[in-house]
Amino acid sequence: MRMRTAGIRAWGVGALLVLAGAAALASDAPPATPPVASDAVVVPAGMPLLPRVERQHRGRFNGRALRYRSVVEEWPLRDAGGATIASIVSTSYLVDGADAARPVIFAFNGGPGSASVWLHMGFLGPKRPDYGRQAGDAESRPPTAPPFVLVDNPESPLDVADVVLIDPPGTGYARVFGEANAERVFGVREDADAVARFIGDWLRHHGREGSPRYLMGESYGTVRAAELARLLAGGPAGSGRMDGITLNGVMLLGQSMDGSRRGPELASATGLPSWAATAWYHRAVPQDVALEAHVARARAFAEGPYLQALFAGSRLPADTRAAVAAELEALTGIDAARWRALDLRMDAATFGREVLRDAGLQVGAYDARFTLPLAASGGDPVADDPAMGQYVPLYVATLQTHLRDALGVRTGRAYNAIEFRHINARFWKGQPPLQENHALSLAIAMRRNPALRVLVATGHYDLVTTVGAADQAVALSGMDPARVVMRTYASGHMPYIGVDSRAALAADVRAFVTGGSSDAVAP
Repeated sequence: MRMRTAGIRAWGVGALLVLAGAAALASDAPPATPPVASDAVVVPAGMPLLPRVERQHRGRFNGRALRYRSVVEEWPLRDAGGATIASIVSTSYLVDGADAARPVIFAFNGGPGSASVWLHMGFLGPKRPDYGRQAGDAESRPPTAPPFVLVDNPESPLDVADVVLIDPPGTGYARVFGEANAERVFGVREDADAVARFIGDWLRHHGREGSPRYLMGESYGTVRAAELARLLAGGPAGSGRMDGITLNGVMLLGQSMDGSRRGPELASATGLPSWAATAWYHRAVPQDVALEAHVARARAFAEGPYLQALFAGSRLPADTRAAVAAELEALTGIDAARWRALDLRMDAATFGREVLRDAGLQVGAYDARFTLPLAASGGDPVADDPAMGQYVPLYVATLQTHLRDALGVRTGRAYNAIEFRHINARFWKGQPPLQENHALSLAIAMRRNPALRVLVATGHYDLVTTVGAADQAVALSGMDPARVVMRTYASGHMPYIGVDSRAALAADVRAFVTGGSSDAVAP
């Protein structure tokens, strides 16, 4: 049974300033290491919060030279009795001289159990990892061992909006205070309630109640964004209060909102355009047409003959089965006999092993441009994924360097990039993950707020949250299509990996936030 979280409230700047003090802000000496493991998710009640750290910077974003400040703050989440049960850590980038009506982007990653390292270093922050100078535009062969290098990130949207990166309880440097409180913050509703409290308090403490507000969520963060959009408005069926915090826009990267339709037939049909894009990229099929044309062929086949064949099952005539398998071979490069052996169905994991099997390679599920040998895989769904396994070391190391050297964070705590065992495994309360359609929550928020717009950004080479699944989630949600912008990039689950795709995404985000183009509010 879930514990109620309506009594949780976030409060922080005043206490953080007292804890920090002017000397602490200027000091490079780390605080005393607490008597618990530095990477612990749950820590004893009464542990001190991190000091608030503020630094001044200069940078150039989208060609504009700007002065800005970084603010790293740990915000306690308190229950109705005033006891601290958990914390959220935010990293804010705030441009100097801007008025209180400047837009703010609140951003978070997913997991559940992931910190905001990916959006921070990959797209929104002022610095990003140097992927090295490889041939082509893929950035799909990054350095996987030190030394790692940081470079400027001119694509960061700081020229049009301030940015707040959010690490929920147990992720990054944020922690849960006392084992009994874990259940009060780990869960879909509990998590959204905690982040909603934080956003409300951040706006008040920074004097930004009048600022246009945008959410950017990635992967499971798209579920959090959908639930937040509904929850922030308040109401007796929501927060139990009338909070009245509405949003100008929600940006979804690698959406995973609708887990209610999980049949293998539907997953194969919605995944086929991504399988076809991957085959085209790796030349498993002839590149005699452009990527978009090959994907369009796969989409038309998936929505028509393929879906009909999958649902016909054993009633499908033998000649039709052979024709469908032949078209699948033409789209994916995987032999028709193999498709027939798999009853015309294929999931992402199987496709990742099959498409380049003749070359002895596996493609990444999170970004199919990345490859590793099929041999000697440990079978871990993340550590042995060719994409996650290769870019994670680069992101984690450069973020830690950036936090320490540029932002001035000094702590004995470990930065928990993704916490599987203590958060992800406990998040679902013993139920199968992602069984609900959270896109409905976003549709409800759009009904309540006619000004709310949505940007859905997908990657052709994302085999986990596919383009087809995103199309279906939006189409079946009840969202007003006139206020939904759909964009697809030649990238993966993180559509900002790749020079061209990162630039295109940055342009679309700027247009969405500023309303600076005619297609910023319509598909």
